[in-house]
Amino acid sequence: MNKKNIVLVGFMGTGKTTLGRLLAARTGMKLVDMDSIIEERAGKLISDIFAQEGEAHFRQLERALVQELAAESGLVVSTGGGIVLDPDNIADFERTGLVVCLLLSAEAILERVRHDDTRPLLSGDKVEKIRELLEFRRPLYEAIEHRIETDGLTPEQKATQIMELYNAINS
Repeated sequence: MNKKNIVLVGFMGTGKTTLGRLLAARTGMKLVDMDSIIEERAGKLISDIFAQEGEAHFRQLERALVQELAAESGLVVSTGGGIVLDPDNIADFERTGLVVCLLLSAEAILERVRHDDTRPLLSGDKVEKIRELLEFRRPLYEAIEHRIETDGLTPEQKATQIMELYNAINS
């Protein structure tokens, strides 16, 4: 039997990769970090892709990878925060898995990414950029059927909630 994928989406700093590791350990499924794959294949950091080829090129690479991963099964996929910008990405992932959006307050996100200089969309005033991006993306995140408000939850608690959703769609 093919296992459905578990796809984690949400704004940067919401804990997709950390949670992905936990879910992969619990399920025995392979963890796939989309940003890491894109960097590996491009031979450069995402910040360099943005700087040298632009965000549109990065989104093309991201879109192609979504199509590839959505055709597989038995994966825990940690996506980049902007995956929701193309609704086809979410639609493709929903066809073969459970898509869960991790929601976190702007304050908590800022605390997590305050000293991270590798995020190209946060150059300049991080507080203002986070608020602008969150405001723009909020309706896209909220359009995802399965969402978890993660403020105050441990990674283990989040993993348990996601496993309950996952088991419900697989029963």
